[in-house]
Amino acid sequence: MSPQIKILPEKKLVGKRISMSMMNNKTPELWRSFMPRRKEINQRIGTDLFSMQVYDDLFDFKDFDPNTVFEKWAAVEVSDFENIPNEMETFVLMGGLYAVFVHKGSNTDFSTFQYIFTEWLPNNTDYILDNRPHFEVLGAKYINGSPDSEEDIWIPIQTKRPS
Repeated sequence: MSPQIKILPEKKLVGKRISMSMMNNKTPELWRSFMPRRKEINQRIGTDLFSMQVYDDLFDFKDFDPNTVFEKWAAVEVSDFENIPNEMETFVLMGGLYAVFVHKGSNTDFSTFQYIFTEWLPNNTDYILDNRPHFEVLGAKYINGSPDSEEDIWIPIQTKRPS
């Protein structure tokens, strides 16, 4: 399961966010509040949905604590921030280097994430995790809850500095 290494240009996103932890997962609640209203966002680019996680600078994936709070977003890409619907917010996703993994299977199957954080990143000789948002792109092949679903997992990385 090798990722594609891509340079992401800066993106403008509009959506809803919620603070949560893995132990207090509010993802379904977030998406239930966002999906019926996404068509109110007039300046959308494409049909892809962004499921984004914004972690604190101190978030530690090595000594992972499922009670650590982070910010979860349900969003779409937009061309500009004009006429944002009520109760929605804007986010500028800074561009940069990402490792992109294709996850095949249900959104409750965490095997791809497990592989990324326990095998690929720790054993990688070229890249380390960068402190930028992580996100999944839910495109045309995404089917919520289906074992036949596909989504792209974008993990922020940076080149390792020589020691």
